Formats: sequence, C-alpha cells, structure tokens
Amino acid sequence: MLESCEKDIMPYEGKEGVYFGVRWGDLHRAESSWPYQSYSNVDFVSIGKDVVDMTIKVDISGPVKSYDRTFYVEVNNDSTTATLGKHYEAFKREWVVPAGATSAVMVVRLMRTPDLEETQQTLGLRLLVSPDFELSFPAWDAIPSLDGGASVKKFDASLHTLRINDVMIRPAVWSGSIQAGNRESGLFGVFSRRKMEFFQDYLGLKYEDFANTQIMPMARQMLISNDGTAALVRLFNAGTPVLEDDGRLMWMGTVPWTSYIGVPWVPAR
Repeated sequence: MLESCEKDIMPYEGKEGVYFGVRWGDLHRAESSWPYQSYSNVDFVSIGKDVVDMTIKVDISGPVKSYDRTFYVEVNNDSTTATLGKHYEAFKREWVVPAGATSAVMVVRLMRTPDLEETQQTLGLRLLVSPDFELSFPAWDAIPSLDGGASVKKFDASLHTLRINDVMIRPAVWSGSIQAGNRESGLFGVFSRRKMEFFQDYLGLKYEDFANTQIMPMARQMLISNDGTAALVRLFNAGTPVLEDDGRLMWMGTVPWTSYIGVPWVPAR
C-alpha cells in the first residue's frame, strides 16, 4: 500500500518561492480547514497589552533544502496608513527559512496609541524576490475545500495587511439594552468603553471574558451585575461617583438611580 501511494505522488514542478501563509477562520472548525487570508486583525482591546510582537507566517513552495535560505520583506506603502515609530517599529528586511523547514515566521512590533481607539490603521507587508526565492502566488484563488467563508476569494499572496485598532465594540455577550426614552435597562445597561474599563478596574474582568456564553454564562453575568452594582453604589456614597462620557451616572443592575442616554447627572445641592 505504501509503495502504491508513493508512486501516486507527483513530483513538485513549480518554482521555489515564498508566500504569506496566514490562516484564520471559524473557531468551531478544524484549523486545517481555515482559509488563507490576505489580512490579519490586530485588536489591542482583546490583546490587553500596549506593545505586541505580531508574528506572520511565511510559507515556501518547492523542495525543502538542507541549508538556510533568505527571503525579503518590506513595507507596502500602497496599503499602509500606520506611522513608523508611532504605530510600528522598523523591522528587518531579510529573514531566514531554516534548513529543512517549509516555513518561517517574521515579527513586527506594534504599539498601542490613543488614536487607535477611534481610527483603524493599516500596515501593509510585501514579499520581494530574493536570490533564494521567487514569489509563489501573485494571483491566489481560495481553495474551495478550505474556503470556510473566506472574506477575500482572490488576492496576491505576496502581500499581507495588518489592520491595527483599539476600537472597543459591544462584545458578543452583553445583557443590557435601551428602553423607551433612551433609558438603560438589563443586567449591565448600555455597553460603553468606560463601563468595560470599570469592570476591568474594579472587578478584574477582561474584554475577552465576554466573548461567548461558555466563558460568560448567565449565572456569571448575574454575579457580575450584583458586584458591579455594589461597587457603583459604594463609590457614589463615598462622593466619587463613576460617570459615563456624557456625564450621566454609570448604571447597571439595581443601582438606585435611573439613567437616560445623553442626560448628564446633576449633583444635589
């Protein structure tokens, strides 16, 4: 059987080249079924660090060699809005595919800056021809069996874009809503960055804790609402109330005040 299988394997006849081998997709599917992607999202709000060393996989086509080989990478200015020294550090041009390896990993250091809370920045990467490698797939078509809902079906696999942001959107699990007259209700009330920061500072929670109901079941949400309510009331009674960006008292659960979006709190005199 083994001999028969070996006879069926066709020898590789393409060029020796490099391409970005970045894959991601549905976490409920096997990683081997994830499609290749033309971009990566870098969400600082989920990472929780001010500096991150982003790793980007680069694969090779062609035979494995018994010696190190080099490939080149540069900034693709056509797809870059990020500022050198502000959003990212300069990275080296030359990288190595080790002897016996079919891939390598390059690293780009990215920095968290206040402007990323409002505006996404992009950093484009471009592979270049080197003495050891050509470019494998300048016109990539998504493999149907690996598509899995790929957002980009056709792209140049010698290019990859990092989409860098610190935008905090409402997470997947959040028990709160707005009722008639813009009144907050529910366990958590209306989502806001300030409220998530309150959870982080006073309850030790992280943004990613609200990613799914396995991590954040209803029972845990109820406990968080109770603890958050107690903390807000305690801070209010201590003369240090927690306010939202529009000046209203932060609201959740069973706090003894009502909150209307856009209506600031007026202290009693």
